[in-house]
Amino acid sequence: MAERVLVTGGAGFIGSHVAEHYLRAGYRVTVLDDLSSGRRENVPAGAEFVEADVRSEDARALLAEGGFAVLNHHAAQMDVRVSVADPVLDADQNIMGLLNLLVGARAGGVRRVVFASSGGVVYGESEDLPHRETAPKLPVSPYGVSKLASEYYLAVHAMLHGLETVSLRYANVYGPRQSPHGEAGVVAIFGSRLLKGESLTVFGDGEQTRDYVFVGDVAAANVAATTWPVPSVQSLDDLALNVGTGEETSVNTLARTLLEVAGGRGEIDHAPARPGELQRSAVAWDKARDHFGWRPAVTLAEGLKQTFDWLAEVAA
Repeated sequence: MAERVLVTGGAGFIGSHVAEHYLRAGYRVTVLDDLSSGRRENVPAGAEFVEADVRSEDARALLAEGGFAVLNHHAAQMDVRVSVADPVLDADQNIMGLLNLLVGARAGGVRRVVFASSGGVVYGESEDLPHRETAPKLPVSPYGVSKLASEYYLAVHAMLHGLETVSLRYANVYGPRQSPHGEAGVVAIFGSRLLKGESLTVFGDGEQTRDYVFVGDVAAANVAATTWPVPSVQSLDDLALNVGTGEETSVNTLARTLLEVAGGRGEIDHAPARPGELQRSAVAWDKARDHFGWRPAVTLAEGLKQTFDWLAEVAA
């Protein structure tokens, strides 16, 4: 019988793609989401759906009694600005939510946890790019601290209770279903503005860089990581793998490429730089390649076209 997997946040942007890929791989999938930011229509056909908060007794009981082999944890408070304004809320949702699920996972005999971490926030500012998993960790926001703390809690559960844990440190994920509302979805924000005939706002000189990885590639990494032979824990980084392209793309390049995808419609405006913004970011992905054959398959131009086409379809 196919293994059961619970995908938290599976009605959201990345989680819904992950749930789809698990279904295609033959898993039995249940999605848990409180729909605070996710959308019911994102839950793929063939997946069961449970509406609950990850901090709730219902979520804990579902894992304890549901017969799941795998917990894939994507539900999170993911806005850096919210974490700065209300670090208690951020910690409650991201750390206490995880711990609540782990209590249920242990009671229910869950074999493995695949956790959505972030290569963009756990590593500090550095000229030595792309970051490898062993790069120094220096989060500059409470959100980054909550992701790194979650990785430590997972490592402790691996050592104390024999739980198999894998943390995937994402670069900047983009693609269809990404919300144009909020600071985390610059590709969706830019695409939505172009469809409305509005200009693109670039902060500062636009030469700050990010590593943009397509959501379908990220979902494929999750499925691959589910069967990766997890090593014994010698350090936190033994249980972590970067998921990105290893390539730096400036905001200016991103904006120009999207303009080309949109047929040249739109203009680019510049606004004052935002204080404290990370200037450069990219993560090396060779560890995922070497351990389970994963590689980013979708080019930035291809991924931006798929995203823009989806945004245009939704707006129609």
